Amino acid sequence: MKQTCLALALGAALVCPGTAFAADYTDGDIHKNDYKWFQFNLMYALEEYPRAPSDPSGHDYLEMEFGGRSGIFDLYGYVDFFDLTESDASDKKDRPKMFMKFAPRVSLDALTKTDLSFGPVQELYFATLFNWGGGAQDVNNSFWGIGSDIMVPWFGKVGLNLYGLYDVNAKDWNGYQISTNWFKPFYTFANGSYISYQGYIDYQFGADDEFNGNSQATHGGNWFNGLYWHSDRFSVGYGLKLFYDVYLIEDSDSFESTGPSHYFSVTYKF
Repeated sequence: MKQTCLALALGAALVCPGTAFAADYTDGDIHKNDYKWFQFNLMYALEEYPRAPSDPSGHDYLEMEFGGRSGIFDLYGYVDFFDLTESDASDKKDRPKMFMKFAPRVSLDALTKTDLSFGPVQELYFATLFNWGGGAQDVNNSFWGIGSDIMVPWFGKVGLNLYGLYDVNAKDWNGYQISTNWFKPFYTFANGSYISYQGYIDYQFGADDEFNGNSQATHGGNWFNGLYWHSDRFSVGYGLKLFYDVYLIEDSDSFESTGPSHYFSVTYKF
């Protein structure tokens, strides 16, 4: 499935450059860093993978994206609605319209009111991720694991999560996924608007070469790199996304799962 221009910001605070919350909740105030955000993204994707070589090249879609922090809970999510114009040239024509990602994390620091930070690790989480819909056969995947916010030179705060993947439809585990995400404003204009480098990596590994009776890749993933201009209410940007055996689909001449895709986005922030 497509990931958004901010996507997989499992540490949702990363999309709010002005938000900085301490990991130390030993004072008992677990709501001192609460915040929320919500936006609509009008987007177009070119040559998104996986795809059949004969598929049309792209599709438009509308995305409702949201996130925030409330007490022990850290949340990121979005809902996509594909092929708004019902174009005959869309690779989503006559295919499922909806896809949803929902990624709640529970802060172990806030839950225990204990400072669990160490070294570059600022906060620890019980991390989950759920993907629903959006495929020829709708996915129903859940991910369970440990998450963190870490400080990285130049990038600042970066989200890093390690999960086990449980396929709810197949009722079975299917390897692991490591996910990282970042949001780095690197140039600010005189009017306060700025340009950011934002993106994520999702990498699956440790899977069997056969799952639920079908052959699959044992590892694969995607890497999104976006450059976006932001103001208080709007953003405009481009993202280059690199796929490799994405969703553990083995690349072949008849169905491709490896290659570059391009994403264009215009956003309104509420």
